[in-house]
Amino acid sequence: MATEGFAPAKINLSLHVTGQRADGYHLLDSIVMFADVGDRLWFEPGGVMSLEVCGPFTEGVPSDARNLVWKAAVLAGWCGHIRLEKNLPNGAGIGGGSADAAAVLRFLGRPELAPSLGADVSVCVGAFAQRMQGIGEVLTPLVNFPELSAILVNPGVTVATPEVFKRLSEKQNQPMPDALPMLTNADAAIGWLAGRWNDLEAPAIATQPIIKNVLDALANVPNAALVRMTGSGATCFALFQNGDFAKQAAHDLQQAHPDWWVVDCVLS
Repeated sequence: MATEGFAPAKINLSLHVTGQRADGYHLLDSIVMFADVGDRLWFEPGGVMSLEVCGPFTEGVPSDARNLVWKAAVLAGWCGHIRLEKNLPNGAGIGGGSADAAAVLRFLGRPELAPSLGADVSVCVGAFAQRMQGIGEVLTPLVNFPELSAILVNPGVTVATPEVFKRLSEKQNQPMPDALPMLTNADAAIGWLAGRWNDLEAPAIATQPIIKNVLDALANVPNAALVRMTGSGATCFALFQNGDFAKQAAHDLQQAHPDWWVVDCVLS
């Protein structure tokens, strides 16, 4: 019988680019949470490695050794059949491939292998609210950080992360405070996050101008308390004081833009 795994969408509520190493890797300071929407995986042990990709976002997703799911399984010494249901858009700044690889490592009990699969895989293994620093290897759990109601919106375009970083003119930006305040309710968390930002937002808009259209649409949604882009784009989010506001906003925005991917979710 197949065993199921879940790969939640990774959301960067803030993303400060604070430097660049000699090897080209960028240094980040980011608040990361995970949504209750994501990809799903099913594992069946066997003698031959195989990967089946299904779901609404299969286009462009390899089903061979190029896929991070395959790489994670082989790296961990596991062999068998994996079915990957792609419910998250690709190249969307929400950690789809990294989250998928992390789900494999969680299933196999090999989280220590995450750094060798990519900078985002380690934070995705935990799949809980964390502060991510360095190139993604310095992780601090956010104790008692509240759940947040949100909607996620992607306009159906992909963004190449290297291109966004290439367009980032200033690489030495201000980090977040060394000591973060204790934020135990949604209002306090949203208020504090409003004083942070995503340094990749402007270069991502320069790469895909439609991102600004998404941000503008979210800013006009009733009861949206904070609007921002996540990761390197093109997915954007809005935070709300409660889930009812988020559900109504997602419904209204999907009606207005039926060609966009719009989901309401809870971040934790």
